[in-house]
Amino acid sequence: MLNDFLTYQAQTSPYPLGMEVSHAIGSYIYDTNGKKYLDFVAGVSACTLGHQHPRVKQAIINQLDKYAHVMVYGEYAQDPSVELCKLLAENMPPQLNKTYLVNSGTEATEGALKLARRVTGRSQLISCFNAYHGNTMGSMSVMGFEERKQIFRPLIPDVDFITFNNEDDLQKITNKTAGIILETIQGGAGFIQPHNDFLKKVRQRCDEVGAMMILDEIQPGFGRTGKLFGFQNYDIVPDIVVMGKGMGGGMPVGAFTANANHMDLLSHDPKLGHITTFGGHPVIAAACLATLQELVETDLMPKCLEKEQLFRKLLVHPLIKEIRGEGLMLAIMTESPEITNQIIFKCQEKGLILFWLLFEGCAIRVTPPLTLSNEEITEGCGIIIEAMNEVLKAN
Repeated sequence: MLNDFLTYQAQTSPYPLGMEVSHAIGSYIYDTNGKKYLDFVAGVSACTLGHQHPRVKQAIINQLDKYAHVMVYGEYAQDPSVELCKLLAENMPPQLNKTYLVNSGTEATEGALKLARRVTGRSQLISCFNAYHGNTMGSMSVMGFEERKQIFRPLIPDVDFITFNNEDDLQKITNKTAGIILETIQGGAGFIQPHNDFLKKVRQRCDEVGAMMILDEIQPGFGRTGKLFGFQNYDIVPDIVVMGKGMGGGMPVGAFTANANHMDLLSHDPKLGHITTFGGHPVIAAACLATLQELVETDLMPKCLEKEQLFRKLLVHPLIKEIRGEGLMLAIMTESPEITNQIIFKCQEKGLILFWLLFEGCAIRVTPPLTLSNEEITEGCGIIIEAMNEVLKAN
């Protein structure tokens, strides 16, 4: 299978990890040799409830027994997608009350950028250096990492960049700005949190000049920081929320949510202002609905903060310079990318899955399923410390 994988399936890097997957359940992935791996990555924050969660799995089966795809997005009323959007509205600030369902986080970013231009009639977009919002052309245009996008230029024009947490840069938001897009917690840059009321100050500046504030919740969203969305920790309400990854319980999905008065602008002048064939797919929506129901009906979200403290208690080692992030969105920082690589590879050998961040080479990603038990946290942290001891000795 590995040979065929490399021969016939397009790759994203020269050296993929290449694990041959047999099956996955709960917090574990099994390879075709029968070896099991404790999963501290959750499909890069996507498998919120772990693998094959009974509620999500049953929701998919039940919907498949009724119907799958029947019509392009937005024409037919289909129960799973309607109920999902309704439940989202009930668990978000009142002004964020209408959702457009799409197929991925980057498509949700594209829709949000278009909506900001449609609402304001302006063209300028602002993002942050070291930001990542997806990899399609519009999303890449607001990616703040030139090395990854230079070869694909020209991208969309009239995009400017500021530095996350730099208040002086907020003066770049003017009456020519359609919208500013920010990750609530910068992901690829190293799980950098806003400080000194930075998001509130962005909100205030947007209000002053009539620009739209877009928050990308693709990574922190759906419970990972202890609340349904990361912005709910910072006492602000954006104009548009972009989501994806964890909302699908392991299924491919994205969405953007805004006020109904704004969202309705996509339906006219011109018609079909944003359109997708498979967005809101009933089987995917059923999985999303089951995931959201499980989160709002249980204590999984607040438990993330308790689990964070257990991670911080157990992960103490000379190779750990700091642990960034909140809840179950954590980054273990080492002194060099070389050390990080050694630890990640050693942990995989020992049966623990860790991963990298896009732009910060010193970071080790820890974004496990929210269903991870304290016993599994202890098991995984023990493997990390063991691997670090070996790396420290070898260096």
